[in-house]
Amino acid sequence: MSVLLEFRDVEASYGGAIAALHGVSLSLAEGEFAALLGANGAGKTTLLKAASNLLPAERGRISAGHILFDGQDVTAHDPGDHLRRGLVPVLEGRRCFKNLTIEENLITGAIGRGLRRTSIAQGLEQVYDLFPRLKERRKVAAGLTSGGEQQMAAIGRGLMARPRLFVLDEPSMGLAPLVVTEIFEALTRLNVETGLTLLVAEQNSAVALKHAHNATVIENGRSVLQGRAADLAARSDIRDSYLGGASV
Repeated sequence: MSVLLEFRDVEASYGGAIAALHGVSLSLAEGEFAALLGANGAGKTTLLKAASNLLPAERGRISAGHILFDGQDVTAHDPGDHLRRGLVPVLEGRRCFKNLTIEENLITGAIGRGLRRTSIAQGLEQVYDLFPRLKERRKVAAGLTSGGEQQMAAIGRGLMARPRLFVLDEPSMGLAPLVVTEIFEALTRLNVETGLTLLVAEQNSAVALKHAHNATVIENGRSVLQGRAADLAARSDIRDSYLGGASV
């Protein structure tokens, strides 16, 4: 399998002074489901935003190293270009348009990709098959739905853009365990059935390690541990030191 996303000794900072990443390296093969683990403030969100070239919007920048998506330096393309090339982020916090219906929120993802009516209909069918609850709630304003439904809508909106690489930041945050399980099972299904490449940042190491193929642990802006998810989950010393004693 070819490498789709690669971080090479990446360093990043905000405002020219606050260092957030320190020489992070990792690679993601096409078709892989990878987890990025670490505590709040470890640098996971910065790394994901750097991959989509979103740091400049927050006075941040890659100060050293390189990030390559499909062989090209990510800083050579703006976030809109990345979206059209298939690198689709789902940012932390759901970020639905609360006054739009669930279905209208989904359609905005396809519009951003420039897709036509037939493709939009196909995309909606896929999302509703993946998340039947959204089909039931499709005419309801997103602001009147539950947190879990909004997270599903945010993921569905990203899928409407037809990603090659789907980058998700804390999809389990603030959600009930059953909803988290439903979301990760849907992501696994996408990976298995369509070959979609996934990079998911998570504090919930147990669920991430259960579903991912490989994992990288970030601590204080550094990648301190990498390996097969099943191997990391099986080692109690690693769970106790880096993953909060989580078990799967």
